Amino acid sequence: MNKKKLIEFENEIARLFNKAKIKSPIHLHSNNENFLINFFKKNIKKNDWIFCSWRSHYHCLLKGVPVNKLKKEIIKGKSISLCFPKYKIYSSAIVGGSLPIALGVAMSLKRNKSKNKVFCFIGDMTSETGIAHETIKFSINKKLPIHFIIEDNEKSVCTDTKKTWSIKKLTYEKKNNKYITYYKYKLKYPHAGAGIRVQF
Repeated sequence: MNKKKLIEFENEIARLFNKAKIKSPIHLHSNNENFLINFFKKNIKKNDWIFCSWRSHYHCLLKGVPVNKLKKEIIKGKSISLCFPKYKIYSSAIVGGSLPIALGVAMSLKRNKSKNKVFCFIGDMTSETGIAHETIKFSINKKLPIHFIIEDNEKSVCTDTKKTWSIKKLTYEKKNNKYITYYKYKLKYPHAGAGIRVQF
């Protein structure tokens, strides 16, 4: 899946949403195509597990979920909870909801001496929650086969993460290592929706 096709897919979902063809909330990607394409290409193998949040269209496509299958699920209203076990990808609309599940899968992989890994994508606000700190600390201390990718788009629903926590920089900001990758991008869309049709 190349950059052009990713953008075309998301633009089509935005169009359908604004025409009221999608009745449930959506969370769209933009301006992070290059990072995700390169990260998936360099790090993620077919049998690795992906866990992510409500913004997961690009992750699904890059993991190999067919375009028509993904589009069908989004139109059915599952944009914020896309799960495709066949392709080893799971998303959750609950803040931090995928973290303990990702950790459990990583523990299972280690116990079974699997060569596969878990990649867990979380937002900037989620990265500051207690469940994130505990999951990351436990994973590092237990040397689990898991990697956390913190996606900082400065859109934590309607709040600013740094102002919320009264911090000058995020806890894991620019701490790229064996267990953590941090990147920042500017999202052209609002936190939810496509910027035209009111959904709530």
